[in-house]
This record gives sequence, C-alpha cells and structure tokens, in this order.
Amino acid sequence: MSKILTTHVGSLVRPTELVDILRPKEYGEAYDEGAYQDTLRKCVAEVVRQQAECGIDIVSDGEFGKSESWSRYIRERLDGFEWRSTATTPQSRDVVPSGTDKRLFPEFYEEYGQTQGFVGMAGDWVCIGPVRYTGHKPLQRDIENLKAAMVGVGALDAFLPVVAPASVAPSREDEFYSSEEEYVFAIAEALAEEYRAIVDAGLMVQIDDAHLTVMYDRMGPERRDEFRAWAELRTEALVHALRGIPPERTRYHVCWGSWNAPHVGDVPITEIIDLILRVPVGGYAIEQANPRHEHEWRVWEEVTLPEGRSLIPGVISHVTNVVEHPELVAERITRLAKVIGPENVVAGTDCGFAQGPFVRRVHPSIMWAKLRALVEGAELASRRLF
Repeated sequence: MSKILTTHVGSLVRPTELVDILRPKEYGEAYDEGAYQDTLRKCVAEVVRQQAECGIDIVSDGEFGKSESWSRYIRERLDGFEWRSTATTPQSRDVVPSGTDKRLFPEFYEEYGQTQGFVGMAGDWVCIGPVRYTGHKPLQRDIENLKAAMVGVGALDAFLPVVAPASVAPSREDEFYSSEEEYVFAIAEALAEEYRAIVDAGLMVQIDDAHLTVMYDRMGPERRDEFRAWAELRTEALVHALRGIPPERTRYHVCWGSWNAPHVGDVPITEIIDLILRVPVGGYAIEQANPRHEHEWRVWEEVTLPEGRSLIPGVISHVTNVVEHPELVAERITRLAKVIGPENVVAGTDCGFAQGPFVRRVHPSIMWAKLRALVEGAELASRRLF
C-alpha cells in the first residue's frame, strides 16, 4: 500500500430522523418497531455512503444500532444483570465520573454535566446470576445493515465498534461471583461472542476502552498501584476474550474520555502503554490530536511497536468545532510515520463524534468537514512519505 489509509473511531452524529424515533424507545414509551428498523437500515446505508464519498477507507455504521451510549448498549445484550433504580422518572445523568478533574474544577463540572444530553434512570446494574451473551439478534441486525451498506460504495473495509471488559465493569456491582477476577472474566467470555461474530461475518471488530484510562482519574495518582492491579486484571480479561480471533481483523481504541473538559487528571500514556500493547490486535487507535496528549506521540521514540501491528493515531479532534487544516493533519501523520514507518500508520480521529443517540461533540456539518480534512491531510502526507 503506497498511501496512508484513513478511518475514524466509529461513532458518528445520528441523523434527526433516527434520533426522533429513538427518543421514545429510550424513555420506555410506545414506538413503531417496524419504522425504527426501516429508519435504522436507511440511515446506516446513508452514513456509509457519506463516509465513502469523503474518501474514508475503513468505515463504520456510525454506531447507529446502539442504544443509550457507546458502552451501555451492552447491558441490553447481557443476561445476569438486574437494574436497581433509585428514581421514578428519567433524569439528566452525569457523564463524567468523580475524580481529580472534578475536584479541581467543581464549578465547571456543575454546569457542564447538565449540558451533555445523557438521560436515564438513576441506579445501578447489579450482577445477580451467570453472565451470558444474549444480544445475537441486534448484533446480527447491525452486521447485516453494515454489510448491505458496503455494497457498491467503494470503501476498502468496514468495522463495528464494541465495548471492552473494563468499560463494562469499571466497578464491581456483583452478588453472584466469588471474586472480582471471576466476575470480570465471565463478562469477557460473554463479550467474546460479540467479537467473534463480527469477525466471522467478514467485518473488522474495534474494542473501545475509555474506562481503562478514566479509572486512573477516579482513583487519583496516590492510588497508582491499585489502579495498576485493576487495569492488569481487565487487560488480561480482554486478551482472553480475543483468543482465536485473527489479530489483523481487530483494533483496540483507547482514549481519555470523550468529554471536552480539562483532563488534567489523565493518566500519562507512559504508564499504560505496556498494557495497551499486551492486547493482541492488529491496530491501536490512540489519541494524538488531544492538546493534553498530543506531545505523547514521542513515546514511540522509546517504545517499539510490535511487528505486524499498526497505529491509528487521532489526527483529528472530536471535541472542537474548529476544522483542522490538512497541513496540520499531514504534519501529525508524518512525524509519527518517520518514527514507526509509514506502512504502520492509519490516520484516524481521537474519539467518536457522538457518544450515543442524544450526545454529540460537534455539529454534523463540521464532522463531515473534519473527515474531509482527514482525507486531504492523509493525501498530503502520502505524497511526502511515499
């Protein structure tokens, strides 16, 4: 391949017609299931076409088939959990967990939390029985919608994003298993069914894992050893879930949380890079446009990328409505390519442009402008590198 391929992290802003039909569904109100399925199918076909027209090589379904959020969708696909509500009506839900950032900027977060669009019932999901995967029907629907949308559009490949064990079970709310290890590995075993089904269908699977980093901020740097043990257990669970799946059909996405906020409590990549590389996937999607972490591309001057694997650096930010100049995108690509080799770089975005049906980080018109800038920057970098 004599060009820098382009992709993104998966989640795209949902179109109005899909949001309108999802809202009563998410609130537990009456809705037309047939109309929902038809709308979803049409919206996936359209968003895949738009990605291909922008020049994106490796596309997704925009995560349009997911409910509520990038991670909480899985609760509808797992058996063994019980929802215990502490409220009687849906309410705004805080998107950012407590931690260093919120202790340092309480006034900001008091205002910010009410603007993000996450709505749900207050309460907890508690494990009360054996965890089993039961999401075969919605997963098959998502696979079929994406594969149908790929016909004739000219994209090189397609992927479905799914959640990692750490982001399903950041905290242990468990009344069934005898240990945290047993609980986390049971979740990993269930998730493995989703991972394998996607790859067996001929698509790529991307595992999303924001909580791997977010837990560091929740615990605070003074509990670094505790965080390390927490993260190592969940990394090994993910390795277990990926066994037998061809690495070249897998990607691992790690970010520091999608919210556009200070992020001063974030874990440095140097403290987790060994855990990230322990995951046996073909590509690692890691933020590089985030102003809190852009300088960390230099970690690759000291750390060796395993042979046969690639990096998918975020060269476009999802948290600002400023559209990156293609020259800046090319610069971000080329400086990394000169360290690890251009054949090992796939240009991507930092995170998703939407974190669920009702939460978006940029206006959709700007999202498409950013993706076009990504493609233009990759073309500039390709001419210089190849």
